[in-house]
This record gives sequence, structure tokens and C-alpha cells, in this order.
Amino acid sequence: MRDDELLAPIAIVADDDPDVRRLVELELAELGVQVVCASDGVQALELIRAYRPAIVVLDVMMPGLDGYEVTRRLRGDPPTREIPVVLLTARSARADDLYGHRVGADRFMTKPFDGRELRAVVAGLIERDRRTS
Repeated sequence: MRDDELLAPIAIVADDDPDVRRLVELELAELGVQVVCASDGVQALELIRAYRPAIVVLDVMMPGLDGYEVTRRLRGDPPTREIPVVLLTARSARADDLYGHRVGADRFMTKPFDGRELRAVVAGLIERDRRTS
């Protein structure tokens, strides 16, 4: 492993669709972010606690724990409370967006998402978190 890989921020990406996981992984790799993937909310929580990532990108609708519940649990746990969270969903109703923010998400994006926008959001949240840490 190279030194720059050791210093690269880590993202946990959780989505039950392997194609979406791969797409998000490719987009974040362009930022130099190391990505660790999960296929459901339970696995996502385990990985978040193990890796203490710089950012978490969650699908809203996943088996086990959905993205809302994972976010709620992160916000309720002091060691993970400040990790930035982006929720991705196929739902586009305003109520879903508002609920995502209510449970503590930093950003709510609908699928299909624009890769440039996702990269900009993730980069901005990682930088904001670095400045406030």
C-alpha cells in the first residue's frame, strides 16, 4: 500500500444494488477516496464502527436497516455523530428529503444522480469535516 493510500479519506458506501455501489465507488475513487462497500444497513453500521470513515453514502431503501435508521443510529452515537452522511434514493418526494434531513443526513440526492454533483457534495462534506475537526 502506498503512503498516499494510507492518508486517503475512507467512505462507506451502502446500497443493496451492486451496480449503484460500483458507480458510487468509481465516482469517489476519482476524488482519491478509498471506498468500503456494504450491501445493507446492518453491514454498513459494522463497517462504520470499524473504519471511522470520513463520509458515509447510504441508499435509503435497503434490507435490514434502511438508510434513515442507519443515519439515526449514527447521530445517536457520540463516536459517529459527526460523520457526514449522504442519502441516495429513487424517491423524489419532498417529504422524503425533509425526513432525511430530520434524521440527520447532511445531503439527500435522488437517483439517478449526477456523478459530478456527487463528487462535489462528497468533497465539500469531507473538507467541511476536516475544518471543524
